Amino acid sequence: MIRTRAANSPLPASQQPSDFTKDDIRNTYRKPLLDLIHEASSVHRANQDPHAIQLCTLLNIKSGGCSEDCSYCSQSSRYKTTSPVTKLMTVDDVLVKAREAKENGSTRFCMGSAWRDMNGRKANLKRICEMVTEIRGMGMEVCTTLGMLNEAQAIQLKEAGLTAYNHNIDTSREFYPSVITTRSFDERLATIDNVKSAGIKVCSGGILGLGEKEEDRISFLHTLSGLRPESLPINALVPIEGTPLYSQVTKPLPIQDILRTIATARILLPKTIIRLAAGRISLAETDQAMCFLAGANAVFTGERMLTTACSGWEEDKAMLDRWGLRGMKSFEKAEEQPAQQQEQPILFKDAETVKSASTAQ
Repeated sequence: MIRTRAANSPLPASQQPSDFTKDDIRNTYRKPLLDLIHEASSVHRANQDPHAIQLCTLLNIKSGGCSEDCSYCSQSSRYKTTSPVTKLMTVDDVLVKAREAKENGSTRFCMGSAWRDMNGRKANLKRICEMVTEIRGMGMEVCTTLGMLNEAQAIQLKEAGLTAYNHNIDTSREFYPSVITTRSFDERLATIDNVKSAGIKVCSGGILGLGEKEEDRISFLHTLSGLRPESLPINALVPIEGTPLYSQVTKPLPIQDILRTIATARILLPKTIIRLAAGRISLAETDQAMCFLAGANAVFTGERMLTTACSGWEEDKAMLDRWGLRGMKSFEKAEEQPAQQQEQPILFKDAETVKSASTAQ
């Protein structure tokens, strides 16, 4: 049986112990795939509405020119790509896109900007806060991903009405330096600490298929199980010409590895929303259905993601209809529980019974 700890532990994200050891996670991850998916589906049905899939839309509100060296990203100023470099969008232009997303069924609107951090960007942050307040006023959940934040900046976003802040850990601590050198793994955790301290929900996940090994995916999941994010986006690498990984990664990650990661994440984090993000467009519809069965319950949809192609609203709504699924309402999950409290799983090693036990509130 897995140990448990208080859900509202005062420890920062960088020091949070997981409820699971790496051995626990490894043993779960390596189960026969159909057994693993069955177990994850049981956990999912016990803790989520298995018919509800949230439609999310991500808008790139400031593209390109980033000083970071993330080896997968076309928005880095270090690489010669076709990604445009733009200034921060106006509030009015963003609101047009948000209304379009809402009219098409999206209930969470995410805004991303290609910056390392928000230091020295007071006017930009003020404008983004205005966007957040206006979109929240439409009845939508609002998420931003703006790079590193200090605590004061996080508080400013919280006061504007921000629902969640996305800051991915990308991969395992061990493999991370092979992908990024300009921002440390601990700096990512520090931003997550600041977001949590401000009372904002955390959206944090990563990218599969960067060249990592199975053990890296296990370590990645181990870190996330301690962070307990409200949302966990799963991206599959989309190799973009001009980036280092375009020539280094020649084969996509097999679907069974994506399914194992999603299913294990669902068992570790029964209350978290698991979001299929970049790279989903390359998955067959039957593969996406298997992802839903394994515990994924949100998709990014619309015109495109930050710099990659995305399935359209009508296409995705038709897919949900074909599989007997429905769109999740705004705040259907996001405000069920306070930011740092979730039910904790108890996993029995006989793999025949999976239960959830609530920690003290």
